[in-house]
Amino acid sequence: MKLLFRCLLAACAALSIAAHAGPLRTHDDDGRTVELAQPARRIVSLAPHTTELLYAVGAGDRIVATVNYADYPEAAKRLPRVGDAHLLDLERIAALKPDLVVVWMHGSAARQIDRLRALGLPVFHSESHRLEDVADGMRRLGLLTGTDAQAGRAAAAYEQALADLRRTYATRSPVRVFYQVWYEPLLTFNDHHLVADAIRGCGGVNVFGSLSALVPTVSAEAVLAARPDVVVTTQRMGTQAEDGLDRWRALKQFEPGAKGRFVILHPDLISRQTPRILEGMRAMCEGLDGVRQALRK
Repeated sequence: MKLLFRCLLAACAALSIAAHAGPLRTHDDDGRTVELAQPARRIVSLAPHTTELLYAVGAGDRIVATVNYADYPEAAKRLPRVGDAHLLDLERIAALKPDLVVVWMHGSAARQIDRLRALGLPVFHSESHRLEDVADGMRRLGLLTGTDAQAGRAAAAYEQALADLRRTYATRSPVRVFYQVWYEPLLTFNDHHLVADAIRGCGGVNVFGSLSALVPTVSAEAVLAARPDVVVTTQRMGTQAEDGLDRWRALKQFEPGAKGRFVILHPDLISRQTPRILEGMRAMCEGLDGVRQALRK
């Protein structure tokens, strides 16, 4: 019986190797082809969200280094650090001899990423603009890391949860949303941003969705003129940091300020391009539903 069990294990291992025989080829979110001779075993992850994604697809044990603020899941906190969104230790990254580098271009300087490519390191750029892209990216990372089965299951579970949220909230009466990314300068998103897709899924209307810049700067006067029903922003829970809403609270002619119509989300849950964005989206949907009910009164 033990011999039969060992033979079955060997057969499964052989099938797994055969499934990944030959080069692994896919594209990243820039449309660049990424090709590996075999599943990645030494991965450098250069953004908090890419580290989360790698754990989600079952490749967390392949990560040999990451960046500051990569703090989820718990195991990620114990990984070596090679810099942050502004400055990377390129010499240390090269010395780690990674067979895959997963990056976020908006978080890391483009010139530094180009230098990594110049060293011949395979680079996968992760940048989701639609909620569906998160699942697609997970499947592609699963291909490159040889964790296709776990990545497929995680992606399918994410897609089901996303469909459930949209089914529940997307067709409810519209709520006009001003999403405040930052308050000085005053920044928001247009409709091509991932968070704007979450707003739509909650039945919200992004009042600055038609602007051309992905993260445009707007004026307080423009916000007043847009007449949002609610202001949505983020704040790290449990902190006493300023939430950037004081200017709106002081404007009695501004309905969200006068009536306290604010939805405050945890930044990691709504801003990171990972399965956890659905937790942030659910919190936003529930908040907008509260505003929706108030508007009916």
